[in-house]
Amino acid sequence: VSVIDDGLLKFSNLEELVLSANKISEIPAENIPHSLRILELCANQLCSLEGLNKHHLPRLQHLGLGSNNLGSHRDVFHLTGAHWPALVSLDLSDCEFAAQQALLGALSSLPCLRTLVLQGNPLTLTPSYPGFTVDSLPLLSYLDGSQISPEDRHRFRDLAKRSDVISEWAAATVSVCRTRGIPEPLTQMDRNTPDFPVVTYSYYVTYEFLSCHAPVSEDIESEFKCGAALSAHMTDDDADLQSNKKCDQETSATDAPAWMVNTQENSQDITHVLDHSTSKLTWAECLDFSHTTTFIVTDLEGLKRFLNRGLVLRVEEEKVLSWPPASEDVPGAKSNQSVNEKKGGKGKEAPGKSASTKDKSKDRKKKSVTELVQDPPIKRILGSVHVTLQNLLKGHQKVDVLCDLGVLLTENPAKKTNEDKKKDKELKSRGNSGVGQRNTAALKGKGKGRKESEDDNVQLEPLTVEFSVQLEKWNSASEAHVLLLPQQTS
Repeated sequence: VSVIDDGLLKFSNLEELVLSANKISEIPAENIPHSLRILELCANQLCSLEGLNKHHLPRLQHLGLGSNNLGSHRDVFHLTGAHWPALVSLDLSDCEFAAQQALLGALSSLPCLRTLVLQGNPLTLTPSYPGFTVDSLPLLSYLDGSQISPEDRHRFRDLAKRSDVISEWAAATVSVCRTRGIPEPLTQMDRNTPDFPVVTYSYYVTYEFLSCHAPVSEDIESEFKCGAALSAHMTDDDADLQSNKKCDQETSATDAPAWMVNTQENSQDITHVLDHSTSKLTWAECLDFSHTTTFIVTDLEGLKRFLNRGLVLRVEEEKVLSWPPASEDVPGAKSNQSVNEKKGGKGKEAPGKSASTKDKSKDRKKKSVTELVQDPPIKRILGSVHVTLQNLLKGHQKVDVLCDLGVLLTENPAKKTNEDKKKDKELKSRGNSGVGQRNTAALKGKGKGRKESEDDNVQLEPLTVEFSVQLEKWNSASEAHVLLLPQQTS
């Protein structure tokens, strides 16, 4: 259904009309019977309420407008008691209402309103929700499907009078904690590796989040008054860790460029989605990043779109090669010499010479990394995963996830290739001589073939990251505070 014509007027005693999940973009009120008490228009293509209010529906008790593109100031103007004197229940879920004070000022004029659904609107992401709504509508009984208790009324009492703190901003705290399942890099190195270059590995987690850049106008400066600074601080909340099996695995391992979300068409306020990073740690079986950062977002519409989209989390490795200065002796010559000696079939070095060489090698290794010349870091993504954040739009205060990035497969020189296995089969058919050759090859490998069978029985640990995103919420009127915007620098 895309059009409501005057054919409905034939049903003069019609009391309930459900037109949800259609393609209706305009509602001519003159074509709706005045006897109607329930009108459901959820999940349509409505972008304005102007046509619905041209003719009053004095008996209407329930109006469902959820999942429509509504939220402008003109839409707020049409949600007053002058247009809906008998309205008891109003569903505005998953719309685009962001001006909290303006909307509640209009809804407070509805004399019979007892049930209200605002879940999924940008304004619900603010710290003052639901407290400001509860205190602004004293006759309201149900909000977002939950009954308002006397304790809720008491906790948020007089919050509606503090209009100076009811601002259109959100605070989201991102935490990255323990990471497990990164293979030890030293196990992949050959024992005969030369002293230089010195190879160092570090690991860190990157994730996407909003970074708002909006010019500060006089209206905003007057709205956000002096108070406690909220730039980046640390907070936590209790929630159960849930497995991130529901997270979609990212198949691409390339860095995605930052993307932008326009707050409005022809608007100068732009919200950037950028990559943020934890500190870098050296390898351990369990890396505890203890990373916590709070982001202040003033573009609530952009934040809603970002939460619907979700974010990408990556675990990255940084490898740095360090060399001695050009004027110093490079021990690589030593390794090349030993290789040539092996090829020429020469005997072992004299014990004294070998000992002196080892002492020099130890002295070189004692040199601090700062004295060495470092190559540009070599970075690679070990794994990535998509984290869904839609629960923050459904009334949840925190999304706490154990991200599972799968098992990392590392290159192991001890592993036999298919060609090696074919050669083994050929050697078996040759008898004992083949067995002797195979045993000789095993000795040259220093027992690595035996380790292969042992490693096959070890259950590999998947790469996991403890990750959470939490919205700041005021649990009482006493917790309300104002946002101090960062000072503008030229």
